[in-house]
Parts: sequence; C-alpha cells; structure tokens
Amino acid sequence: MAKMRVGILGATGLVGQRFIQLLEDHPQFEITALAASDRSESRSFGDVCSWKLATPIPQKVRAIDVQPCRPPLDCDLIFSSLPSSIAGEIEEDFARAGYPVISNSSNHRMAADVPLLVPEINAEHVKLIDLQRSRREWKRGFIATNPNCTTVALVMALAPLERIFGLDAVSVTTMQALSGAGYPGVSSLDIIDNVVPYIDGEEKKVETEPQKILGLFSNGAVTPASFRISAQCNRVNVLDGHTEAVAVKLKQKATVANLIEAMERFRGEPQQFKLHSAPARPVVVMREQNRPQPRLDRDIERGMATVVGRVREDNILDFKFTLLGHNTIRGAAGAAILNAELLVAKGYI
Repeated sequence: MAKMRVGILGATGLVGQRFIQLLEDHPQFEITALAASDRSESRSFGDVCSWKLATPIPQKVRAIDVQPCRPPLDCDLIFSSLPSSIAGEIEEDFARAGYPVISNSSNHRMAADVPLLVPEINAEHVKLIDLQRSRREWKRGFIATNPNCTTVALVMALAPLERIFGLDAVSVTTMQALSGAGYPGVSSLDIIDNVVPYIDGEEKKVETEPQKILGLFSNGAVTPASFRISAQCNRVNVLDGHTEAVAVKLKQKATVANLIEAMERFRGEPQQFKLHSAPARPVVVMREQNRPQPRLDRDIERGMATVVGRVREDNILDFKFTLLGHNTIRGAAGAAILNAELLVAKGYI
C-alpha cells in the first residue's frame, strides 16, 4: 500500500527532529512536507536546521524546502511540535482545512472534545473526534493530542494500578531532562552544578492531565478520574529521560508483588493491533535496587516504555517507586506517531 504523506509543523526544533528520525523508513508514513518559522521559509531543511540528534539527517528530508506553518501543505496528515505560544490557532487552521492534526503541543489537550491519547490506556477516547467534527463543523480534519512528556511516563505506570486497585492519591517529584526545554533550552550557567526547582506550567499539567487520560468515556464525554495528584517538578543536568519519584495511596489493599504483576501484565490496543511503534512491554519493571537510570535505561523498548524500579511500601502513603520515560520519544514524537497509527487502525485517518 502507498504510504500516507506526512507534514511536520515545527520541524526544525528538537521534537520536530525526533519526528523526522522516528519516521525514517516507517511502514505507513512518509515525510513530504516540513514547516517552521518564517525565517526558514523556502530554504532546504538541511540548510536551516541545527540538527542535534546522534543519527544524521535522513537524505530524503535534507533537500525538502521548509514551508510556512499555514495550509495548504503537500500531505495527508499533520504532526505538530509547535511551541504553545503559537500552536493553538495554527492547528485549528489545519484541522479546519481538512487535515488530521496529531499534536504534541499543550493548547488543546484539555478541551472537552479533543482526545488526550495514550493508546494503551484510553483508545476509546478517539470517539471524541466524532463530537469535535460535529461541534466545529469540520468534515475530514480534527485535532488529537498526546500528553505532556512527564505525564505520559507517569500514567503508564498508574493505569494498571487504577484499573485493578483504584487510586486515591498520587505524589510525584520529577527530575526532568534538558531536552524537554527544547533548543537552546536552559543556559549552561543555570544548569551546570545545579538543579532548577521550577518548570513553568509543568506542575499544573502533571496534576490535571492524568485524570482526563484515566477518565471514563461515556455518552460522548470523558468523566475525569477522581484521584488527587501533587507534583513537584525539577530540571536536572541529564540530556534525555525524565525520572520521577512516585508514591501512591490505593483504594484496595495490595502487596508489592501485586503492583509489580499489575504493571508487567499491562497491555492495550497498540499491542493487540501490533502497531509499528508500540512497545511489546508498555511498563518494564526492573528488580535492581539502583535502577532505572536515564543513561542506562531510557532506550528500553526503543524509548517507548515506562521503566519502573524500586517498588516498595511507603510509610505515609501505601507504596512508592521510581520511574523513567524517554521524554522526546514516548513523551513527545513517538507518542504522537503511535497515536496516528491507532487512528489509522480505527479508521479516523
């Protein structure tokens, strides 16, 4: 079958670059359009992009001329990695023009008619697209989103606990990688020999997005999950991979062994459909006392899994553990690509 033609908004940024890397040789998608800021317009991608990934720019992409971020683009669907300061209206313009928009930006995540997808958890939320098209009078186009990079890793570990035992409360302290701030990101004088205990807007996202993701879809709407979350978010001197220290209070009694079994058995529709980007094991539990570690474990399952370790009882809540997620793969570009694969499988693209 012919591959679907893909356009990327914000193609020159770190997440845009990760889209390009992950889509090279993809069996379903082929990059045909790249868009970025006006200063890059009509110049080849290879000339304007300051490439920061360890693999080279794919040759097919290097020669593509960069276009402005407005329709039309020569593609069938859009991946958006635009900054939130400009993403909202631009994404709506593309959806209105008939393009499916798979967004990594935050602007539309909490809209009542926009799915906030983690396909292993809430694949049924894609039905919000029907409501969205009806409300906004969009025929073919729509917007679907993936969560904040910190949220994705967290909810992958929380989902099996919520399903089996019920969650009452969650406390999470994050140690977030530099790539999450984009390029040029955090100044070296601010982060070397330092931890920055504030990331603008991050704690609110981590404290609100999980309830929508784990919420119940019924009668055309999502009823948010009822558990509470407290988040403290920090930027640390790590290139890729967000580490999170999590404590949970459950509604039902459980043991450490019960939690580990629930996480290791966790599967969803991406695994059932055998989607190209789906991890075989969405949650990987390590038994070593000093794992997971970003440098050693962020690429497990091609960076598409949440890696959990140090599962143990907690003196204040019930249990605590450490988790790790690759923030620009499963936390960004890889999450959006998996969402697109799910939407193809379900007939929305």
